[in-house]
Amino acid sequence: MSTTYFSKRMFFSLFAAVMLLALVLTGCGGKETNEPVEEEISSEEETQVEDNATEVESETREVTHAMGTATIEGTPKTIVTLYQGATDAAVALGVKPAGVVESWVQVPIYDYLKADLDGVTIVGQETQPNLEEIAKLKPDLIIASKLRHEEIYEQLAEIAPTVAHETVFEFKGTVELMGQALNMEEEATELLANWDERVADFQAKASEKLGDEWPVNASILNFRADHARIYFTGFAGSILEELGFTRPENQQSDEWGVQLTDKESIPEMNADVFYIFNEDDEAVKKSFEDWTNHPLWANLDAVKNEKVFMVDEVTWNMAGGIIAANLMLDDIYDRFELEK
Repeated sequence: MSTTYFSKRMFFSLFAAVMLLALVLTGCGGKETNEPVEEEISSEEETQVEDNATEVESETREVTHAMGTATIEGTPKTIVTLYQGATDAAVALGVKPAGVVESWVQVPIYDYLKADLDGVTIVGQETQPNLEEIAKLKPDLIIASKLRHEEIYEQLAEIAPTVAHETVFEFKGTVELMGQALNMEEEATELLANWDERVADFQAKASEKLGDEWPVNASILNFRADHARIYFTGFAGSILEELGFTRPENQQSDEWGVQLTDKESIPEMNADVFYIFNEDDEAVKKSFEDWTNHPLWANLDAVKNEKVFMVDEVTWNMAGGIIAANLMLDDIYDRFELEK
């Protein structure tokens, strides 16, 4: 072969190698050029998320409540609840308080909340919170009640922003207030919407099953060592009313209820169904036996129709929160043998 052939062949070989190298470098260069762009976009998005989170954390809100207006910055992280219904609502919202007041029974925390409140600090009693213990926790929000804490509200507000509900048993109002104060209004709205759905479901099923016998009138009874009580309103009374139950004509008052000291007044208890919660106490047990063994007791409609139900005092009376309300509703579903 001629020298010219080899020269031409070498030229084309070198040319092909150069072109191949150029393509490889172009590909690598393109890859290197694209990666920083992707990182830059990712960084911008991350910065935006961080900015939004910072904005939420630093925003200042005014929350109107039973004792006035409280200024709350961002989303509180360390909260103290000073009544049972607020402690219940905090758990329902997925928040573990730093401090809670002691429970009325099953001390120091109601059994149904113990697993969720393991390790929390007890800051005194609902009627007498320990201000020193509260201050030690350095809370950024305190949930109080005007009914219980009006006299110490200013002292509480000096420790941390404090919002107060009017009373202690209106669980829906407590959830709404805490949703605003905790910057969790969506979660609070969802809790209350789920409750409304359950109420509607119960009403429909009770009406379908009982027909003309619905609505049922009910008496909420409680026996003490030295007297008996009929509850008209309060936590259990308000829930029964919302569910569609009625009250006997002699129980239409807006007062909490009435105390009965004379067994001759037993007919005032009369209703289609009785829900009774009593303290686990020997003196109470003896009193209950005395009242229910009286001849007038046997003449009551609920007794004759075997519609006398002993219910849990915590769920039906002591707790006052939305979790307890749902447990109470579960109980009523079961009593009427309705599918939950």
